[in-house]
Amino acid sequence: MPSTEEVERVLTRLSLREKVGQLNQRLYGWQAVERAPRGGFRLTGLARAELDRWGGLGALYGLFRADAWSGRSWADGIRPEERAEVAALVQDEVSRAGGHRIGVLLSEEAPHGHQALGGTLLPANLAVAAGWDPALLTEAAAAVAAELAASGVHLALVSALDLLRDPRWGRAEECFGEDPLLAAELTRALVLGMQGGDRGAVGHGGVAIVLKHLAGQGEAVGGRNGQSAVIGPRDLRELHLPAVRAGVEAGVLGFMAAYNDIDGVPCCANADLLTGFLRGECGFDGIVMADGLAVDRLTAMTGDATAAAVAALEAGVDLSLWDESFTLLERAAAADPRVAGLVDAACRRVLTLKHRFGLLTETTPTVTAHGATTHGGTAGGLSRRLARQSLVLLHNAGDRLPLDPKALTKVVLAGPNARDVTALLGDYVPPLPAQSAAGLDLALRQSLPDAEVVCPPGMPTAAELNGADVVILALGGTSHRTYAEEFAANGAIAGQAAGATCGEGVDLADISLPGGQDALVAAVRAQAGCPVVAVVVAGRPHVLTGVLENTDALLWAGYPGPHGGHAIADALLGRYEPVGRLPFTAPSHPGAVPVRHNDRHPAGHVYQDAPDPVLFPFGHGLRYRPVLFDRLTAEAHTDTIRVSVEVTNPAGSAAEVIVPLFGHRTGGTTLPRVRELLAFRRVTVPAGARTTVVWDLPAARCFAEGARDRARTDLYVADLHETIRPAEHPKARPRPAVPVPDSEEP
Repeated sequence: MPSTEEVERVLTRLSLREKVGQLNQRLYGWQAVERAPRGGFRLTGLARAELDRWGGLGALYGLFRADAWSGRSWADGIRPEERAEVAALVQDEVSRAGGHRIGVLLSEEAPHGHQALGGTLLPANLAVAAGWDPALLTEAAAAVAAELAASGVHLALVSALDLLRDPRWGRAEECFGEDPLLAAELTRALVLGMQGGDRGAVGHGGVAIVLKHLAGQGEAVGGRNGQSAVIGPRDLRELHLPAVRAGVEAGVLGFMAAYNDIDGVPCCANADLLTGFLRGECGFDGIVMADGLAVDRLTAMTGDATAAAVAALEAGVDLSLWDESFTLLERAAAADPRVAGLVDAACRRVLTLKHRFGLLTETTPTVTAHGATTHGGTAGGLSRRLARQSLVLLHNAGDRLPLDPKALTKVVLAGPNARDVTALLGDYVPPLPAQSAAGLDLALRQSLPDAEVVCPPGMPTAAELNGADVVILALGGTSHRTYAEEFAANGAIAGQAAGATCGEGVDLADISLPGGQDALVAAVRAQAGCPVVAVVVAGRPHVLTGVLENTDALLWAGYPGPHGGHAIADALLGRYEPVGRLPFTAPSHPGAVPVRHNDRHPAGHVYQDAPDPVLFPFGHGLRYRPVLFDRLTAEAHTDTIRVSVEVTNPAGSAAEVIVPLFGHRTGGTTLPRVRELLAFRRVTVPAGARTTVVWDLPAARCFAEGARDRARTDLYVADLHETIRPAEHPKARPRPAVPVPDSEEP
């Protein structure tokens, strides 16, 4: 625990201006350094002016960032082997700027890997969620954190809190799906991986996480980024705050307050959320950072910039991002002792975090940084494993998959994502080194050296289809942002996207597959005399009704990352069995969204033109080899419920199995949700063996709010059903073991 005495000693020595400087993060980091004429690096005039103004810096955002918005690339960006030099330069200059030798917090985007040249990339969150494997995510997050820490980074800005409540939202890819429990457990895994248990890795090979975005951003009306979340306090707590609690329980050191408002109150000015709930109820003791320029946006509410800054500070924001308004706190605090006290409190939290990293020293803070390589070693191997886990087999008529490599002489690969490596990556990624990743076309050619792989740019011709053993259609979308794009001041795409169909700033009114892909699928189906297999690479749920009707097999891949091409090829050819499950509800019609598995009313038979709006339910996922579920039992105790189910693997090799437990809770004082995820487990069942999965769950999770004598919960695993009531011990009602069905609907 940081020394309170040391923090207080430094705080008392700071002037008001220096304190306000500790609360500001105005610079774009890539504009803070430049290459010196005689080699090496130096601070820019812009950075020096900022240091002179405040006598130091609170935090510096994106020093190593490289992407289309920053304009940095392999031609002019900071390379992995240069990070140590640059970080040391910045720390030296910042600590010498004032008389207190206080270093600067270096914050970097790391939504699914470090957004810097040479940064290891993981699959996007939505793809990771399809693997339902918190343990593997913890390992991968620890590897990414070690890379960040070795580069001198302190704060990792990581998406985790948003729920995919509307697929029209362009940032759906950043979500761990639509379910609060799944998102909460994966959030917990991220924090434990990056910060270590009990924050033990912070400053010792790990980094502090700033979890974003708090809160309810995925609920924005119409899927419009940053707009109003029209929800009540119950849905806010039940859906959007469990991941927040999980993060606090895991010891997270930072949160980012979101752009959106909830019932008219902007999150950055929401004292009930940032102070009452987060600090008071959850006991959070870290920092709250505002999203980029979010404090300046408050002027639409307050009428002037000073009032906007004070509103954010009063609500609980400690550190701004790029805002001008937060600089005005010096004047506001000088005029109002109450505001001065709030400045002290926020500054104390920032200094406490700096002390964890050794940035409150009488000498220049040291930086132990090492150049990290891209996609190699432990981190790269974990990224490959996550990519494999992200694959979900949605449809497999006649067991067309897996394909037999020995029987393939000609494969036709078509569709917009057949060759595109960048489509595999998602948003918030740096440019990859040349030849460091393979698209699906190259992966198939490498996997099938004796077969002809034909990859036409558009619709395959009759000649190209002639003699084909299979047609593989690589469909979906992309979040790739070109260097020619126009960007808003916060990095979102401004105006019409050049090619991106997903990502920040790319909200859609129609989530049908873009670019006439349904017509392509139908045309191929009509002309091909062989099986047609579709692979969907996408960052949001698209309507796949036409694809389902016109293909023999359908594989969903999300954004599987730089190893995605090989992961998809391995799954198609049977080298790896896809066993993932959808972390969202897949709609059957673009006008039927949003639709979620845990809504309070069923969506079926409501729309005259879309009577069955769900194409694939949340948790859906097939596999090549069946496993059997049997003996679902439940025992109620005073405070806990023990639930168990047996999983049998009749195959001759080990099987990875995701076991979700769903419930329908009735008898309470609120309208029940159609279905809720109560627990899940990913297990490995040995060949020919039986494994018992056991959960000991809090009774409060298993029964409806306010439920007493009438409380009843129906439990479901696959097609097995059991009923549980409080303080009873019902006998198990074994059902015959059956293969996993296509649908997990209760």
